[in-house]
Amino acid sequence: MMRPAVFFDRDGVLNVDDGYTFDPDKIRWVEGAQQAVKAVNDAGYLAFVVTNQSGIARGYYEERHVRNLHEWMSRELESFGAHIDSFEFCPHHPDGLIERYRVLCNCRKPQPGMIRALLERYPVDIDASFMIGDKQSDLDAAQAAGIAAYLFDGSNLHSFIGRLLTEWSPDPPPQILSHRRGAGTKD
Repeated sequence: MMRPAVFFDRDGVLNVDDGYTFDPDKIRWVEGAQQAVKAVNDAGYLAFVVTNQSGIARGYYEERHVRNLHEWMSRELESFGAHIDSFEFCPHHPDGLIERYRVLCNCRKPQPGMIRALLERYPVDIDASFMIGDKQSDLDAAQAAGIAAYLFDGSNLHSFIGRLLTEWSPDPPPQILSHRRGAGTKD
């Protein structure tokens, strides 16, 4: 059965972009981020993260650090009754110091490779799906993959996503409606 999906950028959308984030002890969630993921889950959407992680290519940290951070984020989200269905990250950068990651690839946003990989693995209703990003490269990747995209304004992510879920759903869940009424890294 096809399902809609929300594709989240990570740094600057789910967590504050403090520059090359990989240490869970230094993560600061964006206000309303965990609640936003739960709202997406509760509305029946798949929840994905697609994030450029050029810090790997630059030698600042390794792939295992990113995986560990994503596992930590998953545990944190569980305490809110929320989950991410899949985390995708691109370790490449054409100017990287680590040779095996110094490539032009199709997964690094603005290229759509990470989104397309998820579309191949999951039964996503493309027409009912959208991306939330904080950079033009996020929006460009979504457009290249054929999905809508919205530039996150840095406010409360739960409020931001609540409005979008209301607009996209013909019959939004009551918690979204009630919430609506209340309502820098060089990668």
